[in-house]
Amino acid sequence: MQYDPIKRSLGSFFNASPQLRKLFYSLLNVLLLRTWHVKRAFKKWAQNKNTASILDAGMGFGQYSYFMTRRNVNFTVKGVDVKEEQVADCTNFFEKIKQKNASFAVADLTQLVEKESYDFILSVDVMEHIEEDVLVFKNFYASMKKGAMLLISTPSDQGGSDVHDHDHHEGASFIDEHVRDGYGIPEIKNKLKEAGFSKSEAHYSYGWPGKISWKISMKYPILLLNASKLFFIILPFYYVITFPFALILNYLDVSIKHKTGTGLIVKAWK
Repeated sequence: MQYDPIKRSLGSFFNASPQLRKLFYSLLNVLLLRTWHVKRAFKKWAQNKNTASILDAGMGFGQYSYFMTRRNVNFTVKGVDVKEEQVADCTNFFEKIKQKNASFAVADLTQLVEKESYDFILSVDVMEHIEEDVLVFKNFYASMKKGAMLLISTPSDQGGSDVHDHDHHEGASFIDEHVRDGYGIPEIKNKLKEAGFSKSEAHYSYGWPGKISWKISMKYPILLLNASKLFFIILPFYYVITFPFALILNYLDVSIKHKTGTGLIVKAWK
């Protein structure tokens, strides 16, 4: 599955105006289950924080940078991504809405080191794309202030890239861009320890409610959009029907402690 053509199509449409991009962010906030988990963890961390320097490592569309800058005007966010078009889009949008506590730059996380600069680093759906993950963790560690927290959302090894789905060949990822199918909890904690983190914790996301929600809110629409761009026309009607179910399932997923799941939420402290 190639996400980039879909991302470019969505980007060209929602970049037409700041209002459309804000609408896009709102849709991502409710449809993407990982957003529910990430925002919940960030809000907990941000309690009683007056100021903070934050790195959005692999910011993509910039929805998390937008959320974090709006959370507190005294939070400064730097978003980085390897894709120039994403950086240009985010820079343009934030300039148009006059949100001045964020900046964006093209950067390779295997090379980015900014010594003791950040109170919080966010990495959402990034590490599964990078082969040299321990090197990136070391760079994160070096770039964090003492007491800072790293928050990672990434697929687990319990079918996180849909490799266990009966619709696909065994061992084949639904998302071709992934260099690994997912992390086991001991594996990612050991890699973080190797990178210098003395304390970390992890729990599963995308349990049984999340698996169903992912399929109806993301997987099936993406498959249809890849088959034909005409599906953009009926996509709103599709979501009118499926949205209430996805909403309930997402709520259940963040409310239940899962013994297993296809996603991981990982925290590590310096």
